[in-house]
Amino acid sequence: MYLEHWGLDELPFENVPDPRFFYPSAEHQEALLRLFYAVNSRKGAAMLTGEIGCGKTILSRTLIQDLPPDRYEVGLVANPSLSPVEFLREILYQLGAESSSESKLDLLHAMNSQVTQSLNAGKDTVVIIDEAQTIEDPATLEELRLLLNFQLNDRFLLTLLLIGQPELREKIGAVKQLEQRISTKFHLGPLKAEETRSYVLTRLEKVGVKNTLFSDDALALIHRASEGIPREINNICDISLLLGFGSKATEVNAEIANKAAQAIKQI
Repeated sequence: MYLEHWGLDELPFENVPDPRFFYPSAEHQEALLRLFYAVNSRKGAAMLTGEIGCGKTILSRTLIQDLPPDRYEVGLVANPSLSPVEFLREILYQLGAESSSESKLDLLHAMNSQVTQSLNAGKDTVVIIDEAQTIEDPATLEELRLLLNFQLNDRFLLTLLLIGQPELREKIGAVKQLEQRISTKFHLGPLKAEETRSYVLTRLEKVGVKNTLFSDDALALIHRASEGIPREINNICDISLLLGFGSKATEVNAEIANKAAQAIKQI
């Protein structure tokens, strides 16, 4: 609706996990580095947590995009709130294999065969569990632990990456044998004020903007209103551009940004 008015090639503040819009803040860059390290060093398991909307999912999609497909077989489970049998089936499906068996033992054997097949083809297997905090069944968490039993004498055959909201740490902590196998843990925090400014400008640059559309006061207000959470920044910026278009503004000032922030609170 407002693309032509602001000179945009496409919408810059969509809340979708498009790696093109990944913003490497200091913490996001460190989180990505730690996940890469866990995968490249075959560390067995790693965990990334963060508040809702802080950029965990886009970070995981960026990781997937950057892993060479000729070296890694990646399975992504985006909705893990499943029974143990359904959970194992979903992982198999995401790794390119399927099974209709109701037996967990059969499914684990099939998983081992799939992982070994990838190994023989020169590929490491990576399983990413997004929104892992939604796992309610303790038996499903136990299946995660069992997956880490796929080992040779000198290495894990599978790298497990658990990504979720802060309550995931408590859930994993309740399964000590699983927690002890997680070699890398990182909690992703909000953006700082200067990072929020850079985040907004970077996303605008991605869609062809040659000049700043937001005043300094507007960017400062957006940071305060969003508390540095990327998803909230996107929401406020999107509505700000819409309101600015409606009023034929040439720049989003603090007044427009404040109206956008207030409008979002009322939704």
